[in-house]
Amino acid sequence: MSETTDQAAPAYDTFSDGYDDRDDLLQPPLQYRFDGPDDAPVLVLGPALGATWHMWDRQLPLLSGDWRVLRYELPGHGGAPADPAYSVDDLARRLLAVLDDEGIDGFGYAGCGLGAAIGARLALLRPDRVAALALVSAAARYATADAWRQRGVLVRANGLDRTALATPERWFTEAFLATQPAITEWAVQMVRSTDTACYVAACEALAAFDIREAVGEITVPTLVVAGADDSETPPADARLLVAGIPDARLAVVPATGHLAPVEEPAAVGDLLARHFRAAWTDHTQAPVPFAPAPPPVTPRAAAPGAAAAGPDRYAEGLRIRRELTGDAAVTEALARAEDFGADFDAFATRYAWGEVWGRPGLDRRTRSLLTLTALTALGQLGELAEHTRAALRNGLTPAEIEETLLHTAVYCGLPAARAAIDTARTVVQELTGGKE
Repeated sequence: MSETTDQAAPAYDTFSDGYDDRDDLLQPPLQYRFDGPDDAPVLVLGPALGATWHMWDRQLPLLSGDWRVLRYELPGHGGAPADPAYSVDDLARRLLAVLDDEGIDGFGYAGCGLGAAIGARLALLRPDRVAALALVSAAARYATADAWRQRGVLVRANGLDRTALATPERWFTEAFLATQPAITEWAVQMVRSTDTACYVAACEALAAFDIREAVGEITVPTLVVAGADDSETPPADARLLVAGIPDARLAVVPATGHLAPVEEPAAVGDLLARHFRAAWTDHTQAPVPFAPAPPPVTPRAAAPGAAAAGPDRYAEGLRIRRELTGDAAVTEALARAEDFGADFDAFATRYAWGEVWGRPGLDRRTRSLLTLTALTALGQLGELAEHTRAALRNGLTPAEIEETLLHTAVYCGLPAARAAIDTARTVVQELTGGKE
């Protein structure tokens, strides 16, 4: 039987990572559907970024006989509600809310790409509920944070058309593209119809995803599947996962790209079926509805005269600076300051980025608008270029940046605004006009 559901579910309100969303009792809905017998164990299939649940269509005949298969849509994909999720954990919470609402305690999980990241986080956060795990086209960290944020900048500025046209080359091998024009066009249209804001949010989620230090804590039976010719998450990424996850198994599918369930549906389906049949174990232990809170820690008395511990403002400033201006720009700036100016650079990082940019009083978009205005007034074009880059990564569009600089012309003068426009134009073209 099949059933399609689109509804909000009560939020799963506590994770073992300390997140508590009891102030936000309802998560935005995930659209989902079931296939298979109502009384069978549940197997969840998670899609890749830009793909819909239909990427798993050709595995259903093999899987839905033994399992009640739950497929879900990422926000804004496949016509699902466009409620952006900016972290992998947010997506995991929304999925657990669906499972809670359906009365499902234990389940198996297989995901591809972003769907695999969600599965890995579920296995870390709720190993008592994940009976077995399969990670397809997966990595402990996908590319670099800069690469994902840059993709977000491009999509925010240009829409999804260019990204959609480039997607088949990311997903499939050349041989597959040459012989499967219908599936190639399907892939393009699937990405093109995705909600832009949700796609950009998912890029942010992947930019922040990094479980390299935590993979050894995944204790559920795990299969890692890689396409031999996957350029997005190459087999080396899969081998690192297998090396880190205790007792994990690796399967490399020959002559296959990133979207392996579509390119080699029979091979991937057979791998999943054999893994879940062998690994599935009944969860006889009663489910724990909420992770217990750790016992309170009695603080140690501070030594006489010792200063109170506080946040590391330099580390926080360096993190924000890298997020907004990019790893390459920060690394170059730090290298320039090695011989002369290191103390000044540390001061600016700690005070400007760690103290002021880290304050909660204004959102980052507003801070970008104010910064661009001030730098235009002062004629600080080098800094303005850096902060134009930051503004794009903050979520401002080129049109909003241009409007801001036009507004400054009234109060800062036409020559200052014209110089700012010229500087910003160079940065915008560099970040949004080149090849993805």
